[in-house]
Amino acid sequence: MTRILAINGSYRDDGITDQVVEAIARAAVAAGAEVEHILLRDYPIEFCLNCRECTQHAGTTPGKCVQNDSMHELIDKIERADAYILASPTNFGSVTALFKRFMERLIVYAYWPWGMKAPQFRKSADTTRKKAILVSSCAAPGFIGRLFYHAGKQLKMTAKAIGADTSAILFTGLVSMQPHPQLPQRIQTKARALADKLL
Repeated sequence: MTRILAINGSYRDDGITDQVVEAIARAAVAAGAEVEHILLRDYPIEFCLNCRECTQHAGTTPGKCVQNDSMHELIDKIERADAYILASPTNFGSVTALFKRFMERLIVYAYWPWGMKAPQFRKSADTTRKKAILVSSCAAPGFIGRLFYHAGKQLKMTAKAIGADTSAILFTGLVSMQPHPQLPQRIQTKARALADKLL
């Protein structure tokens, strides 16, 4: 059974990002997968201290962070998953602060000893690459979000860091036209179809 981990940086219950993730998850479960949906808004994660303690030891296993919080549990879930849904709305042209804080804590996936000019991704040489679907949304039309905002690039960087290749990106635009938007049927259909790319 394929184990899919969804990591969602949305601030709002049942917003467009939640609805897209749930549509993909339901389709994946119907196809026989196991899906766990992590809402970062309910997950206590501290800020990265930039101490780089976690980056000093070589190997493909994530380093150990000095912070004693729920990120340790989340890293374990990332390691055990077979595929991912990485999701964040676009705020000020970027992923949300919630998702960015999570991203920064993924430095445990880098080998960067003192004296080395740049970090190396621990999973870059891993031949058993996992798959990821990236989900974002914005108030602008979707094509503008994809072309000019940074959320998609940041989600791709997240996938790369944890050892996953991006299988698809679903970027929903014009999501701020109503106070409680409902996912359009055409986006629901697209979202459900993406589940197969993770199996």
